[in-house]
Amino acid sequence: MKIRIYNIGSIVTWSHKNNEVQSLTNVEILIDGDKISDISHKILDADQEIYAEGALIIPGFIDSHTHPIFIGNRSNEFALRVEGKTYDEIARSGGGILASINKVRNASEEQLIEESYGKINLFLSHGTTTIEAKSGYGLTLKDEVKSLRVIKKLNENGKLEIIPTFLGAHAVPPEFQNNHKKYVDLICDEMIPIISEEGLAEYCDVFCENNYFTVKQSRKILQAALDNGMKIRLHADEFEDSGAAALAAELGAISADHLMAVSDEGMKAMAKKGVMATLLPGTTLFLGKNKYANGRKMIDIGCDIVLATDFNPGSCTIQSMPLIMSLACLYCGLNIEEAFIGSNWNGARSINRSNKIGAISKGYQADLLFFDMKSINELPYWMGSDRLLNVMKKGELLDF
Repeated sequence: MKIRIYNIGSIVTWSHKNNEVQSLTNVEILIDGDKISDISHKILDADQEIYAEGALIIPGFIDSHTHPIFIGNRSNEFALRVEGKTYDEIARSGGGILASINKVRNASEEQLIEESYGKINLFLSHGTTTIEAKSGYGLTLKDEVKSLRVIKKLNENGKLEIIPTFLGAHAVPPEFQNNHKKYVDLICDEMIPIISEEGLAEYCDVFCENNYFTVKQSRKILQAALDNGMKIRLHADEFEDSGAAALAAELGAISADHLMAVSDEGMKAMAKKGVMATLLPGTTLFLGKNKYANGRKMIDIGCDIVLATDFNPGSCTIQSMPLIMSLACLYCGLNIEEAFIGSNWNGARSINRSNKIGAISKGYQADLLFFDMKSINELPYWMGSDRLLNVMKKGELLDF
């Protein structure tokens, strides 16, 4: 079926042909099936018409770093931080990532699907049409496979497009606290080969940080992933400069994420090797910290910037990409066009999908957002009041 979208205020998108953000006015969009087949001044041949009410239309947001497969919440930890406890103190006392492990381990696959489905739909309601989703709250072979199967089923049965990432190296589970090497060996020798063989994860990620996984351990895990046909990404230099950004460059990771404490040398290594820098300012805000990733310096050095929410139960519950854009502009040094590109086009590049999503162009998937706005300057300006009129995924207008 062919759908004509008309009375559009303007279309704003990344133009890979002109290598710039482009604004189109006095045009209409023709969708054929799930793809854009034409953008021109007057569309005549259509089976159905959508009156856009003068909306600003942009590509669907792409959130390339999320942790949505968990049970319950950790609002008690938020209360503890309000009272003065730090994230590290809470983690050392049994909170943090480890607090989510038992709940995931004790949940059935069906329970995880049921609880995760609502969270997934909230992404769509904020205009996010594609996410990358990580495992990492099971930390056994059985429970990591279970989490990745949940991601697969959510992707197959829901409207949101989900790219799966294996994050068995999210933390060292309690049963291996006295033998970290044995857990790293378990990840490399059992988890990665089985997950790869079953096709459950496209990417492998590691939390490379002191008190989590060292550079040496991370290198071993990521190399095992590469040897098993997975692409790699990395939690890097969130709390201190551990050399993780340089490791991402060394191994050819597609993205290094967090980077609040990355060194200039780490930034330069990433820029030289084309590793994208994924900024997660919602986490800095949520944890009450004041050191944001220096996106301006990274751009000036030559890094391409991606924005994402880091949605998870312990350190960021934000699911709105416009709010992340606001934080990136206010605290990471990005201008509005840079934040806009980081929330769609560069997000698509960071998950290897820039040939079909992240832009409004002929042949691209019809993932479109309709906003009651005049320009993209309003996206970060409204600070979480998204002004979103409609969401279209693969040519279908969604109901919420």
